[in-house]
Amino acid sequence: MLIFQIKYLLLPIIKCEAMVRFLLSIQIDDAYLYPILWGLGALLLVLLSVSLVIQYRNGFKIRKELEELDRVRQDNIEYDLVLKAMKLSTWHIDAKKRTLTFDADFRGGTNNYFTATETPLDLIPDLLAPNDSQRVMSSLEDLISGRKMIYEEQYQTRGSATGQPYWEQSFATVANRDEEGMPTLIVGASMRIDDQKHMETALINARNKAEESDRLKTAFIANMGHEIRTPLNAIVGFADLLPVVESEEDRNQLISEIQMNNHKLLQIIDGLVSMSKIEAEAKSLVKAQIDIVPILQSVANEHKQLVDGVTVAIATRFPYDELLMNTDADKLREVIDNLMQNAVKFTLHGTITLGYNLSEGDHVRIWVQDTGKGIAQEDQQRIFERFVKVDDYIPGAGLGLSVVKSHVESLGGIIGLESEINKGSTFWIDLPLM
Repeated sequence: MLIFQIKYLLLPIIKCEAMVRFLLSIQIDDAYLYPILWGLGALLLVLLSVSLVIQYRNGFKIRKELEELDRVRQDNIEYDLVLKAMKLSTWHIDAKKRTLTFDADFRGGTNNYFTATETPLDLIPDLLAPNDSQRVMSSLEDLISGRKMIYEEQYQTRGSATGQPYWEQSFATVANRDEEGMPTLIVGASMRIDDQKHMETALINARNKAEESDRLKTAFIANMGHEIRTPLNAIVGFADLLPVVESEEDRNQLISEIQMNNHKLLQIIDGLVSMSKIEAEAKSLVKAQIDIVPILQSVANEHKQLVDGVTVAIATRFPYDELLMNTDADKLREVIDNLMQNAVKFTLHGTITLGYNLSEGDHVRIWVQDTGKGIAQEDQQRIFERFVKVDDYIPGAGLGLSVVKSHVESLGGIIGLESEINKGSTFWIDLPLM
């Protein structure tokens, strides 16, 4: 480019030199014609000098234009890079024609987006979620009519190809106005904000869960004083009566009451200890090959002592007298014990049945079925959460089923239930045999 410009500037000088040589080489006899020729030569020299200046200025202008073109090309590369990095789309609105056109789209692929040219604004509401349509179009009309300078909205829209909804945020401003000051051109940019919205939703859910957990903890602490004091008062009171009671029958009755309340108090303390160990992740698995039938039978026998056998009866249903399983015996016993305690607590009449059956594959399903009051459908999902009690009038800390769920998951199993109000519930756990 530089060599070309040098040649371009030297060309008039070369022409001047050639003309002077031409004039010097001419032999003219007429004395009047000779000055005329030199005058013409001088005039041509002046013209060539002017041409030299003009060409120099034109060359300088061309050089500036080339530099500006390179700068614009570099700016366009950087502009595209920013759009790609930010995953933006740029668009403009012709306020007179009321049409929208996308100029560039780097949101992740134009095939998934509505990017037709000169789309009538009247079609835009059909692409927006119903609860966002009126708000977004009203804000856009305010910008087009000149009532405001900046447009910024978040909304749900859908791709023209897939039809799947997604979240988007758009910004726009007035680029040009007519003689009367009314907007003629609106320029804007849009970007997808699905990740941001998902994060906001997760944060809101986490906050709500934390608030609910805090509320339940407060209720739990307030309730624990009553839960512990009730059996403790019964133990102390009946123990004080023992020395003054002479009847053997009355003494046995008092001893029975003391043992029953002692068992209730122990259950509460065990639940608190188990939950604290789970919170601290201090209770590790100790797996071994065991026969689970004696464990199930032992838990059933223990709970038979807590019912009268007439109003409420405990039954078992074991298809095999022996079932070997690789698991943690202590955790398994605690799980079954909590499920049986729950059934005894909510069953006032009928039967509580503990059983198991082999599922498909290498799993066993252990279940506890009762004829108690049942659990409402809306409470069946949250009943395994900590401190949740579906009936505040029934004694308990609201920890048992939460402990059960944690233990079952640590053993590699799952827990579920089927329940119907006033007909009873069946809690089941699926555990791997190996």
